Amino acid sequence: MEILVKVIVCFLAGAGAGLGTGFAGMSAAGIIGPMLLAFGGINAYQAIGIGLISDVLASAVSAWTYKKHGNLNIKKALVLLTSVLVMTVVGSYVASFLPDKTMGSMSQIGLLIIGLKFVIKPGRKIKETSHSDEKSGLIKTIIGGCLVGFICGFVGAGGGMMLLFVLTSILGYEIHMAVGTSVFIMTFTALIGGTSHIVIGGVPDILTLVLCVIFTLIWARIASLIANRSSEKVLCRAAGIIMIVTSLATISMLLITNAQV
Repeated sequence: MEILVKVIVCFLAGAGAGLGTGFAGMSAAGIIGPMLLAFGGINAYQAIGIGLISDVLASAVSAWTYKKHGNLNIKKALVLLTSVLVMTVVGSYVASFLPDKTMGSMSQIGLLIIGLKFVIKPGRKIKETSHSDEKSGLIKTIIGGCLVGFICGFVGAGGGMMLLFVLTSILGYEIHMAVGTSVFIMTFTALIGGTSHIVIGGVPDILTLVLCVIFTLIWARIASLIANRSSEKVLCRAAGIIMIVTSLATISMLLITNAQV
């Protein structure tokens, strides 16, 4: 691939991934993976690995921004983080046995459905302390974390949006706190998942990796700053729209790519 084309593809992938991370706590691999698979000449497993590595700094800077605005509760994320991390490694290992087409398209339908949920029902507030049964809440947290971790490692995409769904719909987090918690956790899951992909699948193209990391970081910082100044309803709808657009664009991209093969 020509250098200029590579820069353009990485810029577009990084911009989309950064916006998704900063606004919706999405995994950067959900956009970078399919983009590199379709236009970068990189196999799915390494493309997802690049997306996950790009997600590390992008999620970290987003989490820091949300923390500065009081939208991150680290203590309540620890149990969820532990279960997510364990299952991310398991999912990453299982993913190494899947064909490229399966890995490229698996999470997009779920992303579309969850995006519609945030657009149709924005600003649904439930206090984090609304669960009177702490034991039941702990069980839900562990199960939800295991599911999210496996998805993150398995398809490299969908972990962030599934985590956002679990935090808002099951654990009752307000959207800003949910996104802040999501990007905090995704920092670690992306690090573990990306490292696992590199160890198992080999070192990817270095220039592509560096470009994706830089562009994703820049756009994630911009998006997180805007998100923390937005109302709950606006942020919900922005997150939902980003998920829907990302899902439809990725599905279309994969269909076109498959038709050309």
